[in-house]
Amino acid sequence: MKMHRTIPLLDAKERENRMIAPGKEKAGTVRAWKPDHAALKEAFALGESLERQYRSKFRTEIALNRALVSFQANKSRPVYRWYKYKEAFSAGLVEFLLGGYREKVGVLLDPFAGSGTALFAAASLGWDAEGIELLPVGQKIIAVRRLIEEGLSEKDIRDLARWAETFPWAKEKECLAIPDLRITSGAYPAETADAMGRFLAAAGRERPAVASILKFALLCILEAISYTRKDGQYLRWDYRAGKHRGKRIFDKGPIQPFDRAMGAKLREIVSDLRAGDSSSGLFPEAGRRGKVALHCGSCLDILPELASESFDCILTSPPYCNRYDYTRTYALELALLGINEDGLKTLRQAMLSCTVENRAKDLLGINPAWSEALEAAERQDLLRATLSYLESCREKGTLNNNGIPKMVRSYFQEMACVIFECARVLRNGARLMMVNDNVRYAGLAIPVDMILSEIARRLGFEVESILVLPNAKGNSSQQMGTHGCEILRKCVYVWKKE
Repeated sequence: MKMHRTIPLLDAKERENRMIAPGKEKAGTVRAWKPDHAALKEAFALGESLERQYRSKFRTEIALNRALVSFQANKSRPVYRWYKYKEAFSAGLVEFLLGGYREKVGVLLDPFAGSGTALFAAASLGWDAEGIELLPVGQKIIAVRRLIEEGLSEKDIRDLARWAETFPWAKEKECLAIPDLRITSGAYPAETADAMGRFLAAAGRERPAVASILKFALLCILEAISYTRKDGQYLRWDYRAGKHRGKRIFDKGPIQPFDRAMGAKLREIVSDLRAGDSSSGLFPEAGRRGKVALHCGSCLDILPELASESFDCILTSPPYCNRYDYTRTYALELALLGINEDGLKTLRQAMLSCTVENRAKDLLGINPAWSEALEAAERQDLLRATLSYLESCREKGTLNNNGIPKMVRSYFQEMACVIFECARVLRNGARLMMVNDNVRYAGLAIPVDMILSEIARRLGFEVESILVLPNAKGNSSQQMGTHGCEILRKCVYVWKKE
């Protein structure tokens, strides 16, 4: 990769000099929290030592930006733009990485496939691609994309255009009940829920391909027509839902009427379908189109079943260690897809441990071979110091949730097992490219990038580089008030199997 520069790292003294206690800073001064706890100081010192070791590995990639490593750059892409999967990276990032590293076409794996961006963007470049995805919403998006890849008939597209212009649901007499969960009850205005029920009833009478795309279109607009907005760890409720009960009032702005939102979404879909060939811009590059396959379930269960040395590249973005609960943020979609209360709990526990509600998994019970992976995590000094500090905060009652130490421990243990399996299924010399964020808890910035890279190094990878976005991320307003401001790296790790 050519468009990069080495990150200038501050030495310990310079960094300490820039740290100013909250409330004591002068105007324009960068605030940061000076460590004053023995365990925190140990973690801080170990982090600085590791940063010196990784100085030559960090690269600021000028071509990378937050739009490229998020859904934002997909907004102008046909098909990719239909469903706003906020946790996705862009097709452009896949093209940048595969092209920049001059990867030869082969078989690519994404163990956390999400909405399938890596799979379809790689397939457009001629790669065969396999993904693993746990959440039914991601599985549905990928299924619809595969349906389009296989080619819709002209009649299918004409029928979708008819729906976009004539609104058949408006004349539908049957109205199906909209399934919900405890956390989604009352999510829609009454007239919207009625229109949704009539829409589903009418869509059910269409041919399978058309019905599938119509139901997918409904998933695409749920947030726009509801009282809710996705907000990381949960669904945020608009005050008009009547659920604020004295809490801080949230106004999400205009809530779109069903007919307007659905009509606009169907017109967008039809426009994209008619814009090109049968794949409608899904594969913009000329040449061979790769095949896309999906394994439905947890990567912790499925990865051990894949053949060793069967992939030429892994490109993925796992859940971050940030307490985001995707079973809550995507609850509207999961309810519509038929997930009940027990199913929701099962999905939440099957996810990679990134929320405080995840129970510790019996990793050795899943795969006894993971003892090596767990040892690699256990032997990571910075991780041990980080956990020691978080446990001391829990004991003193200074954490905003006592489940944080357990979550952080489980996250790195499970990621170690994933890395172990990735090393096993990759061919020698193949690369693993991973998008991830560093995080902060109780004032301690946790360098997820270096901890995972150290674990990967013990499990058979060479840490080739850690690509850093030019515009890093600050801490939250809650952390800012207590601990001041410190920039967190957002990175793409590039590891090569030795």
